[in-house]
Amino acid sequence: MGAAGSKLEKALGEQFPEGERYFGLENFGNTCYCNSVLQALYFCVPFREQLLEYFANNKNLGDVEENLFTCLADLFTQINSQKKKTGVIAPKRFVQRVKKQNELFRSYMHQDAHEFLNFLLNELVDILEKESKASKDSPESSSPLKKIANGSRTTLANGVQKEPLVTWVHKIFQGILTNETRCLRCETVTARDETFLDLSLDIEQNSSITSCLKNFSSTETLNAEDKFFCDKCCSLQEAQKRMKIKKPPYILVIHLKRFKYIEQLGRYKKLSYRVVFPLELKLSNTMEDADSEYSLFAVVVHVGSGPNHGHYVSLVKSHNHWLFFDDENVEMIDESAVQTFFGSTQEYSSNTDHGYILFYESIACKS
Repeated sequence: MGAAGSKLEKALGEQFPEGERYFGLENFGNTCYCNSVLQALYFCVPFREQLLEYFANNKNLGDVEENLFTCLADLFTQINSQKKKTGVIAPKRFVQRVKKQNELFRSYMHQDAHEFLNFLLNELVDILEKESKASKDSPESSSPLKKIANGSRTTLANGVQKEPLVTWVHKIFQGILTNETRCLRCETVTARDETFLDLSLDIEQNSSITSCLKNFSSTETLNAEDKFFCDKCCSLQEAQKRMKIKKPPYILVIHLKRFKYIEQLGRYKKLSYRVVFPLELKLSNTMEDADSEYSLFAVVVHVGSGPNHGHYVSLVKSHNHWLFFDDENVEMIDESAVQTFFGSTQEYSSNTDHGYILFYESIACKS
C-alpha cells in the first residue's frame, strides 16, 4: 500500500492527526468480515484505549496466557506504535486465534461480520470475567450470566435485580431494554429488563434508522394463541407488549437485518433496501425521558448481492475526516459519500454496497 499510503498522507497533509495511524489489514482468504469489524473497533476510541492500556500493563508479564484478548491488544498496540503513519499490518496471530477459538470461522467461506462482532465482544467479556474471578473472589462475580445471541442477559423481574459483574466492555457497549406487557383485563404492567450489546433492527424499503427504531418499540397485541399469562388474573389474557430502551449505551451498535430467510425459496436472501442512517441520531421515540444524541463514527458495509458471498469494507470517521478501509487499502472519502451506502431503491441495482453494522457514539459522552 506504499503508493496508496503516501496518497493518503498527501491528501491529509498538515491535517494528518498527531499520533494517529491509518493502516490497512491484510486479508488471509475471506477474512474481510474480521478486518472491517476490527477497523470499526480500532476507531472506537474508548475501546482502543482500554486495549492499549491492558497491553502496556501486561507486556512484561510472561505468564499471561495467550487468548483472544491478548492477541487483539497486541494487534492494536502494533498499529498504534508504528513509526510510519500509514501502511499495512498482517493480523495473522489474531486471525489464527479466532479460528482456534471458534470452528465457525475456520473455513475460507464467506462469514458474517455481525456474527463475528458478537463472538468477539462476548469472548472478551468471558475473558475479563475469568480474570476478575481469578484476581478476587467477589460474590457478585461468581453469579453466572445467561448467554444470549448479542450479549449477556440478566433477567430482572419487576425491578428485582441481581447485579452481574460489569466489565469495561459492558460500560462501553451495554444498554438496557425494558420489555413491558400490559394485561388488557386488569391493566397490570409486567416489566422485564434485559441487557444488550447491540440492537438488531428489522428493515423496510425506503425507510430510516429512526423509523426502524419506532417499529422496534411499537406496541404489539398478544391474542388468540399468543395470549399472555397474567399472574394477577391467574389465567391467559389478551395483552399489549412493547420494547423500550431504558438505558442507552455509551456506544450504540445497530445491526440492520439485511439477510432474511425466504420460506418459498428455502434460503436466505439479501435485502438491498434503502435505509437512511443519519450522521447525527436522536433516540427520542424509544426513551422514557430525555433524548439521547449520537454521532456516527463507523459503518461496516456488505458488498454483494447475496448472503453467502461478497465482501466487507468499513467507513470510519477519525478526527473529522472520513476514511474508507478495504482490507489493505485505505483512502480518504468525502462525508457526502456516506449516503451512497444507504441501499438501493430498486431490488436489482448495480450498487450492492449497503450499510450493515452502524457504530454511534454518545455526544453527551464525548463532550
